[in-house]
Amino acid sequence: MSQHVAILMGGWSAEREVSLVSGAAVARGLKKSGYQVTSIDVQKDMGALLTRLYPRPDAAFNALHGRFGEDGCVQGLLNILEIPYTHSGLMASALAMDKPMAKRLFAEQGLPVAEHKIVRRDDVLAGDVMERPYVIKPLNEGSSVGVYIVSEEDDEMPFDNVAWPFGDMVMVEQFIPGKEITVAVMGDKALAVTEITTERGFYDYKAKYDTGGSIHVLPADLDRQTYQEALDIAVAAHRSLGCRGVSRADMRFDGKNFYLLEINTQPGMTETSLVPEQAAYSGIPFNDLVSWMVENAEYDQ
Repeated sequence: MSQHVAILMGGWSAEREVSLVSGAAVARGLKKSGYQVTSIDVQKDMGALLTRLYPRPDAAFNALHGRFGEDGCVQGLLNILEIPYTHSGLMASALAMDKPMAKRLFAEQGLPVAEHKIVRRDDVLAGDVMERPYVIKPLNEGSSVGVYIVSEEDDEMPFDNVAWPFGDMVMVEQFIPGKEITVAVMGDKALAVTEITTERGFYDYKAKYDTGGSIHVLPADLDRQTYQEALDIAVAAHRSLGCRGVSRADMRFDGKNFYLLEINTQPGMTETSLVPEQAAYSGIPFNDLVSWMVENAEYDQ
C-alpha cells in the first residue's frame, strides 16, 4: 500500500477552481482510507513544486484539470522524478488533449466521430465554414471551456477576436442532435452509461459545474444492445490512445448511431462527479475508487 500521497490540484488553467474541488474531495477520501496526504496547489513556480515533492511521496494523485496538468506536462515532470501517478501517462494525456489528433486516431481505429474541420479563427468570424448547426471548439481545452454551438437562428458569432483567448486555430465540428452520453472506464472495464440532460440546451461549463445545471440519468435509458455498444466504444477509445487508470468517454447518440467526441483523461473527481457516480452505481464507493487509483499509479519508464 502506498502510504504517502501528494495530491496535485489547482494549477493555472481555465479549470483551476474545478481542480481545487476535485483535489479536496480526493484528499478527504484518501484520508478516510488511511493514507498520509499532502495537498499541493500547483503554481507556475516549478522550483516550489519540486520542493513540495521532497521527500518524495509514494505516489501522486493528479487532480489537475486542463492545460499543463492534463496534457502531458506534469506527467513528464513526474516521469523524470520517477513518482508513480494516477491517470494516463505523458503520451496518452497529450494525445487526448489534442482534439484533432485524438479524433484522427479514433477514426483510424474505426470508432465513429463527427465530421470536423480545423480552420483559422478569422475564417470562423468571416462566415460559416460548415453547414449549420455546428460546434466551435478550442483545440486543447477541457470541460467544454470555449465550446459554442452555432445554430440556424444565430445572427452573429458567440465570440470575437477579443473574447477568444484559445489561439488562432479552431475546430469546427458537425453538431449531432440527440442524447449526451458519457461512459467511465476503470482499468480495462467500462463502468456504466450515463445520459446527461440540461435545460441550458447544451452541456457547457456552467451546466457541468453549477448546482442543478444538469441531470444525470444513470443508467441511461437505452436498449441492452445499444447500452453495450456505448460501453464497447468507451473501452476501445481508452485503449486506442493508450490510456490507463480512469478515463471518461463523451459521446452523442442520435437515436441510431454514437459519435465519439473526446476522451477525458482527468475527469472530475468530486463525490458527485460523473466517474465517482458511475463507480458507486457499479458498487465501488468513492474512497475505494480513489484508493484503487493510487494503488494502480505508475510512471512511464
